[in-house]
Order: sequence, then structure tokens, then C-alpha cells
Amino acid sequence: MRLFIALKIPPAVRENLATLLATLRAITKEPRWVRAENLHVTLKFLGEVGEDKLQAVRSALGKIRSEQVVSLEFRGLGFFPNEKNPRVFWAGVEASTNLKALAADIEGAMEKLRFPREKREFSPHLTLARFESSRLPEALRKAITENAPREFGSLRTGEFYLIQSKLRPSGAEYVTLTTFPFAPAIK
Repeated sequence: MRLFIALKIPPAVRENLATLLATLRAITKEPRWVRAENLHVTLKFLGEVGEDKLQAVRSALGKIRSEQVVSLEFRGLGFFPNEKNPRVFWAGVEASTNLKALAADIEGAMEKLRFPREKREFSPHLTLARFESSRLPEALRKAITENAPREFGSLRTGEFYLIQSKLRPSGAEYVTLTTFPFAPAIK
């Protein structure tokens, strides 16, 4: 099964981004747009994981703790690697410093189970679209520039999720397998 570890985003943020995505999708169908219901902040992509390893993954993730919840502000738009050669179109995430520590703890726990370490530094974001070619249509560039300063909402959470990605002809379908509380409950 294809697995990843992520933070879920709140409904208000999802709705704000769904509105933006509908506007941009109307301009061009060219990039592969992410469905709003699939938006999340990836903490670690595991890839294909056998049933025999699933319990070890759950056990390792269940031990991860933080003294504080993480706080995230969703704002701004951009591209990886850059606007001139876009591969990924994203919404920005400004996070409390402990999010990077949480991602590092997850990375370390998964590395002990022989999952490869990420080559790139952790950079929280919401993937909105993926480009097959590096061509960015001018009308889309203009709309993104106009919407770049937008704020989409915030999140405070003390839990992350192990999620299965089922690839379907209509796109990926996500199923939450396990919820992991990592910080004291939000008051």
C-alpha cells in the first residue's frame, strides 16, 4: 500500500483554496490540479509499504511527542523549483518552529525502519498542481500573481495522520489509517 504521513487542513482553509482552484482551473486545464479534498501538509512520503511493515510504522509513529501543538498559517502562492520552470504550484505555509522538529522526528523514526531519508530540506506547503511541462500559460501566471498575497486561514493541531493513497483513474483517493496525537490537547 502507498502511504504518507501528513497534517490535515481545516474545512475553512480547504474551502478558501477550493474557490481559488476553481478560478484557476477555469483558465486552463494544463497542470494536473489537486482536488481540494486531497489537500494536506505532507510530513513524510513513505511510498509502497507491505502489510508486514505496517505495525512497525504505527508503533514508531505512536512514540513521537511534542510539548506543544503546531501552528500553521496558510498564505501566498509559489512554484517549485521556480516560476520560470514550474513543476509544482503551491500555497505557502508559515509554521511554528516545532513543525520542523516534528517532521525531523518522523524522518528519524522512519529512517530506523529503513525508509530512505528525504534528500531535500523539509519545506511545508500545500501542493495545488503539478506541471507536465514547464510552460506556464500567461493567463494563469497573471491570475496567480493577482492571488499571490491571499491568506487562506490557519491551523493549530496536536495530531498527524498515516494516510493511504489509492491511485484511481479519476485521481488519488486518500484513506486515513491511523491518527497520532503528538501534543497535549488544545484548550
